Amino acid sequence: MNVVHRNPAHEDSRGVITDILEDNDVECVSIITSTEGAVRGNHYHKETTQYTYIISGSMRVLEQAPGEPVEEHILEPGDLIVTPPMVSHVFVAVEDSLFIACAHGPRRGKQYEDDTYRLEKPLWPQPV
Repeated sequence: MNVVHRNPAHEDSRGVITDILEDNDVECVSIITSTEGAVRGNHYHKETTQYTYIISGSMRVLEQAPGEPVEEHILEPGDLIVTPPMVSHVFVAVEDSLFIACAHGPRRGKQYEDDTYRLEKPLWPQPV
């Protein structure tokens, strides 16, 4: 799991500019809110790369690439995580959160479910 904290590209008396993505193709940009305890995901995408950027709050993310152990991380404002195709993932809101999800691939708009494959064995809640 590669989590990158994005620092401002420019700051002056008017405010701050932070580049979230550079040199990436995206076909969908979504703003998502999650209330504390909300679970999103427990799925993977066969063709879609997903970029998730935390604006406020915090999210627990668990990811699992095929044949690899589950990785876990807490995302905080300014963090960006890139989830490539075939990587199972779940996001759990540690607190009320706001984030941007960008996608490159068929998972977008009305085609959201076309490249979303639910996990038979969810990553969250974690098995005992």
